Amino acid sequence: MNDTKKVGRPKTFDRDQALLQAIGVFWKQGYEGASMKLLTDAMGINSPSLYAEFGDKHGLYLEAINRYANEDACAPLVALETESDIRKAVRAFFEAAIDYSTHHGSGAKGCFLASCVATSAGHIDGTAELLREAIKATDDRIAARFELEASQGTLPVDFPCRARAKLLFDLRQGLVFRARAGFTERELIADIEKNVAAVVAPAQSPSAPRH
Repeated sequence: MNDTKKVGRPKTFDRDQALLQAIGVFWKQGYEGASMKLLTDAMGINSPSLYAEFGDKHGLYLEAINRYANEDACAPLVALETESDIRKAVRAFFEAAIDYSTHHGSGAKGCFLASCVATSAGHIDGTAELLREAIKATDDRIAARFELEASQGTLPVDFPCRARAKLLFDLRQGLVFRARAGFTERELIADIEKNVAAVVAPAQSPSAPRH
């Protein structure tokens, strides 16, 4: 009987699950700190399989960014889109952002795009473009919620949907930054009402010129 084993065939694995594991490694270690051994160990594959499927570490990184950016289940966005009352929805958005910035099962805090990808955008080819696309897509989702509320009359018809979407996104990133710097959940929650008020406040009419 011939017991010769076939070689060169990549190990069967769950591609999506492997990408999720790679995201976790890049998130905690950064691009430079994510060694091939850390990546393959976390993904449950060997180096030949990684190269065959993703090309190299750079290719894997770009796919990991795409996987994360195209995941619709971002907790703050889901909270914003599922809570019916817009003021409560904005508050839930901030609460979810604080929660995943201060409690994360993997040990990584905040947003993968802000915590890892943004720091590599200037020197890892392709990341800046993906980051811009991800930010724009997030702005679009937030603005769509505000536009819906304006069309239903729960926000003023002249509510600056796009500008407030950007503000909400930027305030979230500020919370992530503070959490990574060691600010506590309690400290971050203390500013929620002020942030909610800033996001949902009616647009200010231009002041009349003084004579």
